[in-house]
Amino acid sequence: MTGPLPDWMVPIRDGALTITGEDITKWLVPEDSDARPGAVLMLFGESEHGPDLLLTERAHTMRSHPGQVSFPGGSVDPTDFDVVTAALREAEEEVGVDPDSVDVLTTLPELWLPPSNFAITPVLAWWRAPHPVGVVDPAEVHAVFRTPLAELLDPANRVTVTHPNGYSSPGFMIGEDKDVLLWGFTAGLITKLFDYVGLTREWDTSVTRELPAYMLRGE
Repeated sequence: MTGPLPDWMVPIRDGALTITGEDITKWLVPEDSDARPGAVLMLFGESEHGPDLLLTERAHTMRSHPGQVSFPGGSVDPTDFDVVTAALREAEEEVGVDPDSVDVLTTLPELWLPPSNFAITPVLAWWRAPHPVGVVDPAEVHAVFRTPLAELLDPANRVTVTHPNGYSSPGFMIGEDKDVLLWGFTAGLITKLFDYVGLTREWDTSVTRELPAYMLRGE
């Protein structure tokens, strides 16, 4: 049973209930797609630093997307009841989130990742009873961040990320020293949801960061 939400979480929940796939991306799952189903957990909580969002940094030795900051998540297994089950299972396996500490609020529209042919469903949740989490499997996860929303919304931490192929997208500098780059699918989803619910503050899009070399391995 879902308990009461803090006031700051209500517009995020309400926005997630009404946002469409077209509001987030042009990459929607084609009707005839054979994309693999996946799920990620957008887990919002609250700590001594205020409202926050749980993020992970993938191991730098992984063959795909090394070092990329993402939500806990992965493929939907045949044994998973649904995408919610998959997102909670992955969060427990990757960083030790207790599913019983989480109130799932809703799912966002299914989104398509063409390069890997994944159909990803973001699962929005409130961390009702937060507890310590950390790296469970170093082969998969390099670091775990409970990232304050105040830092994600601070214009000083916003950047435009440039890829060697000419592609650019919104990004964030996170971590204690603001030296960890959040970009790609995860940064895009955060950006679009915050834009949609009116949380985004004006930031300087001319400030750029190039992708570090370790993130380009395996492309």
